Amino acid sequence: MPELPDIVVYAEAIDKYVVGKRLNQLRLVSPFVLRSVDPPLASITGRVVRGVHRIGKRIVLEFDGDAPGEGHDLFLVIHLMIAGRLRWREKTPEGKRSGTRGEPKKPPAISPRLILATFEFDTGTLFLTEASSKKRASIRLVRGRSALGEVDPGGIEPLQATREEFREALVRENHTLKRGLTSPRLVSGIGNAYSDEILHAARLSPLKLTRSLSDEEWARLYDATHDTLNRWVQRLRDETGEGFPEKVTAFHDEMAVHGRFKHPCPVCGTPVQRIVYADNECNYCARCQTGGRLLADRSLSRLLKDDWPRSIDEVDQ
Repeated sequence: MPELPDIVVYAEAIDKYVVGKRLNQLRLVSPFVLRSVDPPLASITGRVVRGVHRIGKRIVLEFDGDAPGEGHDLFLVIHLMIAGRLRWREKTPEGKRSGTRGEPKKPPAISPRLILATFEFDTGTLFLTEASSKKRASIRLVRGRSALGEVDPGGIEPLQATREEFREALVRENHTLKRGLTSPRLVSGIGNAYSDEILHAARLSPLKLTRSLSDEEWARLYDATHDTLNRWVQRLRDETGEGFPEKVTAFHDEMAVHGRFKHPCPVCGTPVQRIVYADNECNYCARCQTGGRLLADRSLSRLLKDDWPRSIDEVDQ
């Protein structure tokens, strides 16, 4: 699922390519992607995009109001969920072939079966796609900032919050750190991937309870959250360059632990471990984060019982 760094870079690219442009045509390929009825989606056709911002893992396009001076009172909210992606394709002038000598290489074609909706502007088309049989991505159109506020889960912005605000948000409910960081009601924009990276950088167990942290551990967690998110925002900006993000993924070879099961931890060299639950997983380094203790994977520990290793040293033996 695209998380805060990905959504920030998406929003910056949309700002560059779409803001100030008139939406000429909107086409729903999959009617199930639309999760609102009033105002009608067709009401933004012909209007100018005046801004773009992020609410958690959602991207919000701001459109002209119904009357001059009314402000940007129509907001298109795009939630990519797990497999949703945005893609931009420039309009090629008639008689000119894209990718000719001296021109940028033509981006890969978009499979029609992946397209959920298209937004056509004078300069190109923004595509909403989803590479999954479970269609979870959504768009909704709302009128007014009060209605827009209703789609906000309410979590604090981790890069804007003070250390005390960050701590207060996470101790509001006594969850594991993994669950607390990924709860949109507590913290905005962090999901499975970057919570793994943050907790590894903070040298904290994903199963440690939020109300059990010491002052020193809170300082490590806060600093690791800022450092990790800022570093990845900049990395993704550098990878995107002047173009539009094309390869948005939750898995990067440069990540320390997320998606790196059995690969060596970049800090200590110990194989990365994981806990699998439901449709998700948690990746961590036992040596760096849990004092060498292996966290019980519910399914495997039940199966192996007394044969389940208690520490990373037992695995090595």
